[in-house]
Amino acid sequence: MSNLAKEISKRRTFGIIAHPDAGKTTLTEKLLLFGGAINTAGAVKSNKIDTATKSDWMEIEKQRGISVATSVMGFEYKGMKINLLDTPGHQDFAEDTYRTLTAVDSVVMVIDCVKGVEQQTEKLMEVCRMRNTPVICFINKVDREGQDPYDLIDEIEEKLNIKVCPLTWPIGMGKTFKGVYNLYTKNLLLFQPSKKKLSGEGVEIKDLASPVLDKNVGDTLANQLREDAELIGGVYPELNVQDYLDGKVAPVFFGSAVNSFGVKEMLDTFINIAPEPRERATEERTIKPNESTFSGFVFKIHANMDPKHRNRIAFVRICSGTFQRGSSYLNVRHDKKFRFSNATAFMAQDKETIDEAFPGDIVGLYDTGNLKIGDTLSEGEKGLYKGIPSFSPEIFREVINKDAMKTKQLEKGLSQLMDEGVAQLFSFEMGARKAVGVVGNLQFEVIQHRLKNEYGASCDFAPMNLFKACWISSKDKKKLDEFVKSKFRHIARDKDGKLVFMAETKAWLQMVQDNFPDIEFHFTSEF
Repeated sequence: MSNLAKEISKRRTFGIIAHPDAGKTTLTEKLLLFGGAINTAGAVKSNKIDTATKSDWMEIEKQRGISVATSVMGFEYKGMKINLLDTPGHQDFAEDTYRTLTAVDSVVMVIDCVKGVEQQTEKLMEVCRMRNTPVICFINKVDREGQDPYDLIDEIEEKLNIKVCPLTWPIGMGKTFKGVYNLYTKNLLLFQPSKKKLSGEGVEIKDLASPVLDKNVGDTLANQLREDAELIGGVYPELNVQDYLDGKVAPVFFGSAVNSFGVKEMLDTFINIAPEPRERATEERTIKPNESTFSGFVFKIHANMDPKHRNRIAFVRICSGTFQRGSSYLNVRHDKKFRFSNATAFMAQDKETIDEAFPGDIVGLYDTGNLKIGDTLSEGEKGLYKGIPSFSPEIFREVINKDAMKTKQLEKGLSQLMDEGVAQLFSFEMGARKAVGVVGNLQFEVIQHRLKNEYGASCDFAPMNLFKACWISSKDKKKLDEFVKSKFRHIARDKDGKLVFMAETKAWLQMVQDNFPDIEFHFTSEF
């Protein structure tokens, strides 16, 4: 087995996704705790900034207790190298999450047992289904009075449109919660609430008829568990790992992340069944991870990770070969080679310089503005990796500069923040108007806050009467020119200079589409 093949087989790269408040960041913390990457878990809403959770480090995240940017964390566990991407749950930051899902090989979806499957979870699941990403469900907060476990797994099957296979089962719920039984390894884990340390050892119960079970959880719950285990065995077939890898079946675990409970069971199963780095398609061909030449793509850009140094970091997912620091790689879009002497691996905000990285790893490259989201880097091959679109935003506001002396700072700030994909900037061809389009209103606050604090620029956002931004194209250049001329007031360009038609209402867009059959209207920037 070559060194590259060995490194690939050790890698597991996954994202954690969930609705806000389902406990996603807390679960991330506990996984890091098990991996020995951190010593104590900081509760997300802790008032002490120094113990604020490891993965939420931007100022605005600490103030609000929510994740607004994807954090990347790597750690070792049982001889495996695990790359974990914690995504924002808040729907106003969905775009960041969609893009992150292009960089992972599998997903852990956290579901709150009190609220069940929520709308945002359904949307995220659709994105996973587009790429047949394998999904594991972690049903969190079972130490609270939640829904019946059977109702929960039925709801997952129905709303997320995926078959499930419970691998652990709760004994009692809420106040009566005693622990979980691992149907996969046939062992019982008894619950001891502890926010700081990791949960106790399991009690080995190979046979559920054993009196040891009654002694530990009481007769009523012991009998209930025996019934449940029999019923589950009858209804849900044993886990077929291939079905999970094909995205057809989701293994389900129950636990309480805040009490570090049931997390280890999920992690142990995860490293056994989750996929290693998979092959990826470029426009030219499918690239396998064990190919000797390096390739990868940029799925996220973060400006000002360190406010003292105005630096931009491009997050690159390695798809094949070995990345060597200090080597020059081709940026396919520019058709030009760049040398990357500064490469880092992440532990949220903490970064360490690395000399080499392998498929599945995420490396951060310091960049002065040459890299953009969706860029492919390779050792010379020209194919671009596919599938990192910009979606048409839903809310638009006009940028009003409040300080003419700071125009340059404002333009630079907007341009850099837009490169991160936080929002999209549309510059109208007529006049100097600029519109920012976002998925949710909270984005405007974040942009304002960051422009002020990171660039010293202040602006207001004035409401605009816009329905959709549609990218336009036509096979007939003359027709496209005529269209642009006749609708000049409503034509803008995105940050890449692509033509965009800014439609004011749904009905009007429909009418324009009917009147100009030669023009194609696109709702994502990849067409």
